[in-house]
Amino acid sequence: MLTLDLLLVLVGTALFAVLAWAAVESVAEEEPRAAKRLFALALMAPLPFVAVTAVPGDAGPFTGVSLLAMTALGAIALVIPTVSKHRAERDTPSRRIDERDIMFSRARLVPGSDRFEAYYAEKPEHREADDRFRAQPGLLRKGSAHYDPFMFAAADASFETIEELHSMVDGPVASERESPDPDAISEFIKGWTVKLGAVDVGITELRDYHKYTTVGRGDQYGQPVRLDHRFAIALTVEMAKEMIDRAPRGPTVMESAQQYMTSGAIAVQVAQFIRNLGYPARAHIDGNYRVVCPLVARDAGLGEIGRMGLLMTPRLGPRVRLGVVTTDLPLVPDGREPEHSVLDFCSICEKCADVCPSEAIARGDRVEIDGALRWQIDSEACFTYWSKIGTDCARCMSACPYSHPDNPMHNAVRLLIRNSSPARRMALAADDYLYGRRPPPSDVVGWIDVNGES
Repeated sequence: MLTLDLLLVLVGTALFAVLAWAAVESVAEEEPRAAKRLFALALMAPLPFVAVTAVPGDAGPFTGVSLLAMTALGAIALVIPTVSKHRAERDTPSRRIDERDIMFSRARLVPGSDRFEAYYAEKPEHREADDRFRAQPGLLRKGSAHYDPFMFAAADASFETIEELHSMVDGPVASERESPDPDAISEFIKGWTVKLGAVDVGITELRDYHKYTTVGRGDQYGQPVRLDHRFAIALTVEMAKEMIDRAPRGPTVMESAQQYMTSGAIAVQVAQFIRNLGYPARAHIDGNYRVVCPLVARDAGLGEIGRMGLLMTPRLGPRVRLGVVTTDLPLVPDGREPEHSVLDFCSICEKCADVCPSEAIARGDRVEIDGALRWQIDSEACFTYWSKIGTDCARCMSACPYSHPDNPMHNAVRLLIRNSSPARRMALAADDYLYGRRPPPSDVVGWIDVNGES
């Protein structure tokens, strides 16, 4: 027979088991602070349930029932679905972006060149800010704050490989055309893309606002973007957490470059496959885009655009790199199911803004920019910091609560966050307590540290 005392002991034991399991998982994740605090909670949480069984007289049962009732109500509050305050709506930009205006394009302008002079004659408002980043050593350059000849050479090796892939983003189409069923070929492409190394894949109709207006990099600089494909395939690849946790040091730019290369290689293969079927297809990879990848990926159902301006994916948060393939091959779009809870969480979290060394991440609610509600980062401040330290920073990515590993413990938290507003606030408080409001970078040790300086 299940008595009140036995029920109290069982609930206390269950709490101990869950918290102890989470502590062990944290040890495996090399999160010592979280592990210590979870072990302490595992020991303390059962105490009230056990202690109340020793309370004499009528006070014992009354206290026990009250404790169980409060526990049950708390659990119910975390699982009952609630309506999100922030809606994923009015988030379609009213104008297209000129790729020449993005920081990666402006950084490639060579002072004194005709292209340099022409750009700043047309956009003089950018000159002062750009002079500030040009006064710094530069991304992956000697003299930057986190310069490491070995880590930076490794990153350069990945970027140089990507350059070799640029000649393969487009190509001739087979003269014989296959006629596959759109549903079947869509599933084939998604399954094969995952097999090639992608985490998630989605399909959307290619929309006008997905496309840049003007090419901003490469041999076609300054030419209008001409892309009339019907569909876009978006894919994500994972950035290793153990590398990103060392942000803003060299390992983060090593990982960033490697995953740009991985996503690019997958996109190139998928595009070539489609051309082999007799349909035009173009891969969009690092340094050779014609589309704004986060918008394409969002509309393909892979996530939402968060506070830091990156795609927030369900399983890995912003800890991904993107690739896109556009094509006329008849496909079946997945459609977008807006994830309002991500916007809710980003609105209350602000950890990325707290840790941003350049203070480039906006606080507060989204504002309307070009007809769309969004958070706008200060890209000039961000890139100037990159140019100072020599890496692409990623402190925002490493601190984001959504960036935790894709495992049962963190996925349970993600499920609660998706479902309940109280759970979002509880999860944020727990993340601050376990990992810190401003989690420090992990040490650069082991095989990465060739100089043995860390």
